[in-house]
Amino acid sequence: MPVVSKCGTWKTFVIAALACVCAGRVLAADEAQEAAAAKGLLEKAVTHYRQVGDKALAEFSRQGEFVDGERYVFVTDTNGVMLASGGPSVVLIGRDISSVLDPALQKAFKDVLQTPESAGIQQAEYRWENWRDGKIERKRVYFERVGNRILAVGYYLPRATAEQAKALLDKASKALAQDEPNTVEAINSLKGGFLQDDLYVFVVDTDSKRYVAHGTNLRLVNTDFSKVKDPEGKPVGIPMLEKIKKQPEGEYEYLWRNPVTGKDEHKHAYMRKVGHFLVAVGYYSG
Repeated sequence: MPVVSKCGTWKTFVIAALACVCAGRVLAADEAQEAAAAKGLLEKAVTHYRQVGDKALAEFSRQGEFVDGERYVFVTDTNGVMLASGGPSVVLIGRDISSVLDPALQKAFKDVLQTPESAGIQQAEYRWENWRDGKIERKRVYFERVGNRILAVGYYLPRATAEQAKALLDKASKALAQDEPNTVEAINSLKGGFLQDDLYVFVVDTDSKRYVAHGTNLRLVNTDFSKVKDPEGKPVGIPMLEKIKKQPEGEYEYLWRNPVTGKDEHKHAYMRKVGHFLVAVGYYSG
């Protein structure tokens, strides 16, 4: 789900930019710098547009001072028509962006275009296909309305890392050891900090071999983990249970559906034995 600052209704504007914003992946350590650069480029573009008006559109649509590495400016009007782009979405110039959106999202996009200019700079997160590798990834966009124009700059956010997966496993393991009932409930409620974008926790009772908690798919709770296989038919449950039976911690690679992208992707899972439970968290490598 999109996450928006300042004005909740602005979140649907981002949907209109989904086919239009492009930027490279950034490392987590560089995210603050990337965000500052994107916002700075937007502020520069807004200032220039206020000075010269629509004459700036041609400048935004060619290589120059408004293209900064993989960051660039794009502009739509309040009717949803793409007016300028310094990136791949240049092919959409002159087209109503709603034509490339899912029909269910078109009305929300049009409603957002009526948001008053007084809202100032906004930011939002969403998920969309990275034109470079075809993967669905998190993106952040900064945007601002000027008259009947909406200017924006966006960039891709990094996927969850191995370190983040390990940290979530540590958190879940400690919580389960201290308070089993409430931790299981928190994981199954899809809240409590045990679901972080494409990272989630699942817990299996090693005695019954059944899921007792799952961070994204409650339909798996109480089902037999030992019978779980990946989309290609490769066993997942049995080898993980066998590993954790022999050692307190382990790792396992398999193919699994990414809840964020909706695609089958390679997953590297870290697992740990806590009492009679197998606790696991994995990150997707694509």
